[in-house]
Amino acid sequence: MKVAVVGATGMVGEVMLKVLAERDFPISELLLVASERSVGKKLEFKGKEYTIIGLSDAIATQPDIAIFSAGGNTSLEWAPKFAEVGTTVIDNSSAWRMDPTKKLVVPEINAHQLTTEDKIIANPNCSTIQMVMALDPLHKKYQMKRVVVSTYQSVSGTGVKAVQQLENEMAGVKGEMAYPYPINRNALPHCDVFLENGYTKEEMKLAREPQKILDDRTFSVSATAVRIPTAGGHSESVNVEFHNDFDLSEVRKLLSETPGIVVQDNPDTNTYPMPIYAHDKDEVFVGRIRRDETQRNTLNMWIVSDNLRKGAATNAVQIAEYLVEKGLVATKTSAIS
Repeated sequence: MKVAVVGATGMVGEVMLKVLAERDFPISELLLVASERSVGKKLEFKGKEYTIIGLSDAIATQPDIAIFSAGGNTSLEWAPKFAEVGTTVIDNSSAWRMDPTKKLVVPEINAHQLTTEDKIIANPNCSTIQMVMALDPLHKKYQMKRVVVSTYQSVSGTGVKAVQQLENEMAGVKGEMAYPYPINRNALPHCDVFLENGYTKEEMKLAREPQKILDDRTFSVSATAVRIPTAGGHSESVNVEFHNDFDLSEVRKLLSETPGIVVQDNPDTNTYPMPIYAHDKDEVFVGRIRRDETQRNTLNMWIVSDNLRKGAATNAVQIAEYLVEKGLVATKTSAIS
């Protein structure tokens, strides 16, 4: 496979390279792509040094797969250009997620929908991915009616500038601000921009994306997204009302048998998911599983995952792995060695 990583110098791009190496993805030629200001810089992958190239040069080489993590505007402009030369694009931005002509994929849930015709495939929002991973097996069994989710999202979800802001504030150093307020010793109920309905874009992603991924619009999601001063890992408090009743032991069994889910749920030993344990792992961790005693057929859960891995890079690489495994992307003869 000739693979292009677009946005290779960014926070998710760096993790993307790490995940590709760890999972030993079949790469015959690797193209590291970034904006013009990064062209010519060097990056290492599997002990070999690579020179960053621009988007136009990358398209000219006609890669088999291009994994994008370079922002929505870049994806809107450049993903179709890659697709035109036969490249299959896996895009990590929000640009194509709600486009009705594009698939929104979490491999464990709906990769089976992919075909050779899908040249631009959308990677869901990081908070959405971890939530639907836990909701999918429960929805199949008990049929969801309504989900209320509150997120506790790390600064790495905003990017390197936000991580630097947190580090500066912890060290007592004045520096550039990614947020309108300090994040250290604070919590900001403000992820992404506010919309006319009073919700943020992040909250509306959480409301809309699960319906598309699960191919079901009979349930609703209401979200409040909060930024907290952790460097990595998103946490979610999720309240789910089902049409059908459930047994807690069966819920735990269903979740523990779901690929990609790890149940950490033992109050007696203070065992529950935390970002510090999820760091650098690909699994989604679920705990604090308990019945909502105020409402029928309703469950409370706490869901944690590394937002840069399963929430972004790992999910995208898993999509690429599925495409290769199922023969949905054909390799092209390389003109450049």
